[in-house]
Amino acid sequence: MDLKQLNAFIAIADSRSFSAAATKTGLSQPSLSRLLKQLETDMGVELVDRYHRPLHLTEAGTFFYDKISAILTEIDTVTSMTQRLSTPSSMLNIGFVPSVLYGLLPEIIAMLKQSSPDIDVNLKDISSYQQIEALKSGEIDIGFGRFPHQDPWIQQILLRHERYVVALPKAHPLAHVKEQRLIDLANNRLILYHQTHLPIATSLRSTSAKLDSNTKSRRTSAEQSTLSAPITEPLLHLFAQYGISPFMTTTVSDLQVALGLVAAGEGITLVPASLKTVRTDQISYQRLVHENVTSPIYLHTLKDFVHPSISDLLSATYQVYEQRGITYRQQKFVSQP
Repeated sequence: MDLKQLNAFIAIADSRSFSAAATKTGLSQPSLSRLLKQLETDMGVELVDRYHRPLHLTEAGTFFYDKISAILTEIDTVTSMTQRLSTPSSMLNIGFVPSVLYGLLPEIIAMLKQSSPDIDVNLKDISSYQQIEALKSGEIDIGFGRFPHQDPWIQQILLRHERYVVALPKAHPLAHVKEQRLIDLANNRLILYHQTHLPIATSLRSTSAKLDSNTKSRRTSAEQSTLSAPITEPLLHLFAQYGISPFMTTTVSDLQVALGLVAAGEGITLVPASLKTVRTDQISYQRLVHENVTSPIYLHTLKDFVHPSISDLLSATYQVYEQRGITYRQQKFVSQP
């Protein structure tokens, strides 16, 4: 058994076709067939049922695919990390989620370049979830994200918590209310935009004592049955902490689309306070009274390889926080000098 055989098997299993796998790998169909046959002979197990179209994995093949895929991913990660350790790049590749770009990230990068002018910086717009794989592959060296991650290859630190504000259409009856409560927003359509969900679910308590009878009567039986379901969507999680379930929700692809719908009067949403300068001619941003309704900002990087410029980035971050009077607890990554 060797890597060529394993990669051939993975390509065939993913494509469910020898011709498609050949196109993917650049190998001929006879070569792929030979590598698969050698692997099956070495193992003494049939992995692929060749008599179906598309090809099917046998029960043993499905088990082997699930286990060997994870191992090959780890091999690729270790290979990439080893190459970076032997020839570290002077470029610092930084991943970020769009909401961070509207906040202090531009000031942090400017501070970094001012204090360390020899550092080359490359910024990449990439979701919190995608940043984990990007760190492993070497696409980025560090990521600014909004969600905690539990991955054996990754370490992260919490930079700070940013308060949420409610975004309402300018014509909304609550648009000029300076202190908003989640319970007062429950009868609105809530626009959801997060592509990453929380790793830990929260159960939603009944809200029958808090919502008016008209709202309760308008709920469908399906909506009623989900009141006790696990809540992992971040905005719904915030409402769930107070035992509240929004009357209606709409899910969109990203934050900018959500704010576009708010501007069009199609609903409301919650965004980190750094976004309150977007579309201000159409949207009213108001403070929430709940102090724990916040969006965290995390920095994450690899456990076993910390780019040498990350310490300078972290120092620049804390300098900006001090200038802005932001409370923080200074931290370092484990293998950071």
